[in-house]
Amino acid sequence: MTRDLVLACTAWVDAVRRGYNHPTDRLILAAVAAPTYTNVLVANPFRSGPVLTARRLLGQGEPPLPDGPGRQAQYTPVRVRRRDPAPVAALIRTHQRYSRRLERMASRLRMHEPTVVTSDPFTAAFGDFAWAGPVTYFAYDDWAAHPAFGRWHSSYELAHRRIRERRIRVVAVSGVLLERIAPEGPGQVVPNGVDPEEWRAPEAPPAWFSALGRPRMVYSGVLDQRLDTTALRALATRFASGTIILVGPIGDASALQPIRDLTNVRLVAPVGRPEIVAITSAADVCLIPHRRSALTEAMSPLKLYEYLAAGRPVAATDLPPIRTMRDHVELIEGEDLADAVARALQRPAVTEDERRRFAFEHSWERRMGDLLDLARAPA
Repeated sequence: MTRDLVLACTAWVDAVRRGYNHPTDRLILAAVAAPTYTNVLVANPFRSGPVLTARRLLGQGEPPLPDGPGRQAQYTPVRVRRRDPAPVAALIRTHQRYSRRLERMASRLRMHEPTVVTSDPFTAAFGDFAWAGPVTYFAYDDWAAHPAFGRWHSSYELAHRRIRERRIRVVAVSGVLLERIAPEGPGQVVPNGVDPEEWRAPEAPPAWFSALGRPRMVYSGVLDQRLDTTALRALATRFASGTIILVGPIGDASALQPIRDLTNVRLVAPVGRPEIVAITSAADVCLIPHRRSALTEAMSPLKLYEYLAAGRPVAATDLPPIRTMRDHVELIEGEDLADAVARALQRPAVTEDERRRFAFEHSWERRMGDLLDLARAPA
């Protein structure tokens, strides 16, 4: 069994910048720390040459990988354009070229039939990996259902067909997503997780948060069309003395227009991880008011595990990946969000032992260990 691993999952500089708050970031951390591998190659996606040069001149180059028991290397392939081409033939050529560059880099590191894990379905589907060992596609979102990637929707469907034909292994964050890809090779569900140490001893919340009216109802994440703003308006009316706090980057400003006039809705720009932990841990209730869509039905909401690691009551839309945690969550089932919030506020408090046990049982270390075990298992 090979002790070499190639990860083609995310740009490491982005992982560092966002505080390792993404499943692909945690995969890299787990792989580098694992005693299983003698060599780990972290291959960034194609980067725009002009942009990369400008960043390096400004002292914003690629940060080094963390130390581990084996040897780590980072590789950044460069091209002119930043995004993949839309025409299928050009897209296939792009990812064939990318896989050949990985082959050359792996050869320089004297890797022998390395295990390959990629979170790009195009790389998994169209790359030439005759030089590698088993290839695993790590599916953390259904890009074929994501509105921001409409130009490539049909190409994602083609990629899923190729993944089936090539019997590529698939690890997906939800059962719905795994069913949509329908791999003919090995498949496994590995939901998102948390870092128990990050949630072990939260800091006190910022003063501005403590001054808000209660109940303080928190949602963290990208603010876009996934949010059910009709439900949020009704919630703001029902709990007029409370405050809805929406924390995160604005992905679609127009989607927030229906709630911008509400005086007890607070939009908060992205904050650092310690502040996210502090705000979440001090919330009276946490929210996942997502609209039902092909995208949200396949997601494994990272925020759900963070809310529960904080020991907070949760009110959430009844979606398949959330339903698996129904013992911990008040689901919105044929009613409005406000009713689920009212029930959540009546839940008995979670003890410190229960909270920390949950974080340990759903840790990134366990999640990514399961993923890597499947990826390197013999055919």
